[in-house]
Amino acid sequence: MSIILDKVNCVYEQGTPREMYALKDINLEIGDGQFIGVIGHTGSGKSTLIQHMNGLLRATSGSIYYNGEDIYADGYSMRGLRSKVGLVFQYPEHQLFETTILADVCFGPMNQGLDKNEAELRAFEALHSVGIPEELFDQSPFDLSGGQKRRVAIAGVLAMRPEVLILDEPTAGLDPKGRDEILDQIAKLHAENHITVILVSHSMEDVAKYVERIIVMNSGEVMYDGTPKDVFHHYKELEAVGLAAPQVTYLMHELKEKGLDVNLDATTVEEARNSILAALR
Repeated sequence: MSIILDKVNCVYEQGTPREMYALKDINLEIGDGQFIGVIGHTGSGKSTLIQHMNGLLRATSGSIYYNGEDIYADGYSMRGLRSKVGLVFQYPEHQLFETTILADVCFGPMNQGLDKNEAELRAFEALHSVGIPEELFDQSPFDLSGGQKRRVAIAGVLAMRPEVLILDEPTAGLDPKGRDEILDQIAKLHAENHITVILVSHSMEDVAKYVERIIVMNSGEVMYDGTPKDVFHHYKELEAVGLAAPQVTYLMHELKEKGLDVNLDATTVEEARNSILAALR
C-alpha cells in the first residue's frame, strides 16, 4: 500500500514578498508495512509532510500517489483516502468530540457507511487493542488522562481499519511510563496487523528503538533517508541543524575514544549493552 511523493512542493503566500517553501522538491516512497520515523526541528516541514500524505493539505506542485492512483486526479475520493491513511494529531483534543468514548470511536466507521452494530464491534476491538478497559467506554473522553486520550484518538483511527497509520508526536507531554506504553502498543499493532506506521517524534531514543527507517526533514527538504544506524552515523551534521543522535551514540563514541572496542553503530540501550559486554570480555 505504497505512498509516492513525486517532486512535491508546498509554498505559502506564493508570488508575494513573503513566499516561503514549507516543502521543497520532495521525492519519497513509503513502502507497504514499513515502520518509519520522521524527525526534524520545529518548522522543518515534518507535520506539513504528513498532512499531504492523506490529502489534508494540497501540494502547490508535484504529484502524490496512493496505491498507484493520483490523489489529485479528477473524481478521486479524498474521503476514501483518509479512511485508508489515518492521521492521529499531536493533541488528541483535536479529534475527540463525542459524549462517550465508545461513541467517539464509532464515529469513523459509521461515517464509512457501517451500521451501528458493526461500528460498535470495530470500536470495541480498537479500544481493546490500545488497552482501554471496557468499564471506561461510557465515560466522556475529556475525563481521561493525557495518555488515555491519545489511546482513544488512536483507537478512533484504527476502527476505520486503515492501511497506513500516521502519528504526530503521540507521546508529547507524557511521562516515561506512559510514553513506553503508547509506543509499545503501536509497535504491537504494527507487528500484528502489518500496517504501515509513520511516527513523527522529537525523541531520538524512541525513533532509534522502534523504527526501521528514518526520514530527516530540514527547511522543508529531505536531509537524510535511511536506517537508524545510517542516519545517526551523521550525528555531527544532525547537531548542526538543531537535532541530536540518541544518547547511546554519544556514549559509544566516548568509550571508543577511551580505547574500548565498541560498536559505534549501536543506537539502542540493548545494542550498547551487548557491545560493551563483548568489549569487556
